[in-house]
Amino acid sequence: MAEVLIGGTAALLICIFLSPKFIEFLRVREFGQHVRDDGPQGHLGKAGTPTMGGIIMFVAVVVPFAILSNWSGSTGDWKAIGAFGAAVACSLIGFLDDYTKIVKRRSLGLRARTKLVLLALVSIGLWLAATRGAELPSILDFRFADLYIHVGFLYPVLIYLVVAGTTSGVNLADGLDGLAAGCVAIVALAYIAITFASHQYQLALLASCVVGACVGFLWFNAFPATIFMGDTGALGLGGAIAGLAVMTRTEVLLILIGGIFVVEALSVLIQIIAFQAFRKRVFLMAPLHHHFELKAWSETKIILRFWIIAAIGAAIGFTIYAHSIK
Repeated sequence: MAEVLIGGTAALLICIFLSPKFIEFLRVREFGQHVRDDGPQGHLGKAGTPTMGGIIMFVAVVVPFAILSNWSGSTGDWKAIGAFGAAVACSLIGFLDDYTKIVKRRSLGLRARTKLVLLALVSIGLWLAATRGAELPSILDFRFADLYIHVGFLYPVLIYLVVAGTTSGVNLADGLDGLAAGCVAIVALAYIAITFASHQYQLALLASCVVGACVGFLWFNAFPATIFMGDTGALGLGGAIAGLAVMTRTEVLLILIGGIFVVEALSVLIQIIAFQAFRKRVFLMAPLHHHFELKAWSETKIILRFWIIAAIGAAIGFTIYAHSIK
């Protein structure tokens, strides 16, 4: 559909043309990135780089999606509205976190408990949208095998795990210039293909807007970055992927499609468990991209190789999905 291409192009152009003024606005107000002293020493030079670039990214997503969407109230539209709402709500949570850290000068941002509660509310909204008018609202589809599980009342819990896990994974990947934006663009491209294959064109429009916003943002976020997306962008993009996964019933397949985010999150979990249990570290530093930094890999090399891994996972995931719907 033409709207999908137009939406993605519009999101890209909005990011490219509005970002310079927005970056200048952030610099004037000194809304810069705080860099931890215990992180890789090469990151100290990035301190003060404007952050909260997720604001411009979600302007680029919201405007074309709102204009081009069909708000007829059908089941398909509710799915798109639910995924879109989850993305925007998660972005707002990220904004509150960024605002607390930068403007209120609280280094840790929102309290972990507050984030968990807010993400739970987002998950409930996503669950209500996903089950509206659905004949089998509580089915977990494994896709790679002829296997379905009726999760029943545990379905909202599953959605919460998808939302919390995906937002955390994207946020963890947002540690190198262009890493998170590039990986999200690749995953969202896979969801354009998935939603086209299943004739869910409103969801395809949302995925296209996400791709356009990420690519447009990469113009300024690629190494060396002149702006960072912050939690506003990372949580919002994670919410968009989670929403697309829930609405296309690819919650399990997301482990492959978004495999790079799973790897980043697992590296942190493994590091924590190993240190707590054995007082030893498996990686030089977690998440995983920092490990390779400390192994003297260049930032560009890490980013490109992680993009390649993300593309492989997304391609395999789409192939499995396409085979499952035949």
